[in-house]
Order: sequence, then structure tokens, then C-alpha cells
Amino acid sequence: MKLPPPGSDLHRLMTRFPRAGQVRWIGLRPARDVPMREVDSAQASAGGGLAGDRYRGGSGKRGVTLIQAEHLPAIAALAGHAVVAPATLRRNLLVSGIPVIALKGVRFRVGEALLEGTDSCDPCSRMETALGPGGYNALRGMGGLCARVLEGGLVRVGDAVQWVDA
Repeated sequence: MKLPPPGSDLHRLMTRFPRAGQVRWIGLRPARDVPMREVDSAQASAGGGLAGDRYRGGSGKRGVTLIQAEHLPAIAALAGHAVVAPATLRRNLLVSGIPVIALKGVRFRVGEALLEGTDSCDPCSRMETALGPGGYNALRGMGGLCARVLEGGLVRVGDAVQWVDA
């Protein structure tokens, strides 16, 4: 999804955020089918992902995954749980205060790293095991965002998440 032309009303609406977001949690998936590892910081590499994550050297479209902290209570409720831990959903960054899906197709900074939202991060069949029967559907529409790393840098819990004007 590309932004509408600068100066248009839609461009103005799509690039206005009430405030910066914030990284609340960072998790790495060292390999397929292993538990997430919670960390306080991670080094993002241009064209890859986060050091220590299984997608660190991939094609880059899914270099980093983000999920909205505000969606966790809704996912928990839909899956029939009191709470859902971020590691259960297997995304790299738990972000609050900024709608991550609004970052699709645009550039944004997370800590020192410059990212570009590439696509929605749809749930996988593992959610049936992680959340129980219907877990896949409980996460649909709230699975977050995939992003490519354009410029590497350190990402820390507490860092700002901000849209960057291209």
C-alpha cells in the first residue's frame, strides 16, 4: 500500500498520529518451534531482522514483526483466556500507543532502526495450539505488522515508535 499523493486530504489523514508509540516488550525466535526469548534490546540489521531471531537473515519482508499491545486483552477475551502473554503470539515487538497497522506501507523509526511496514502479520496454525481451539480466528485481524529493516540499529524496550516522513 502506497501513501496517497502529498498534499491530499487522505495523505494528511494517513500520516497524522496522535502521539509516538513505545516498545513494551521484545522477543526473539531463535529457531522454528522453540519458545520465544524475551530480551531488553536487540540489534536490527538492514535487509535482515533482529540478531538472535530466526528471520535475521531472511528476505527482509518479514525482518521484524510487531503487534499492538492494546489488542492483547481482546485476543485473550476471544480465545477464552484471562490474559495472553506477548511470547504466545510469537511477534518480535509489542508496541503500544500507535496503531501498528497504520504503519503498513510507510517508514517508521523504532529506536535507532528505520523500518518499513510491508504487510499484515497473519496468524499461523500454531495459534490453535498456543491459544486453544479457535485461537487462529481469535488472532485474525489483530496479528500485527511485518516490517523490513531499512537501516539497522539498536532497539530497546521503552524506545519510541514514530512515523517518518519519506
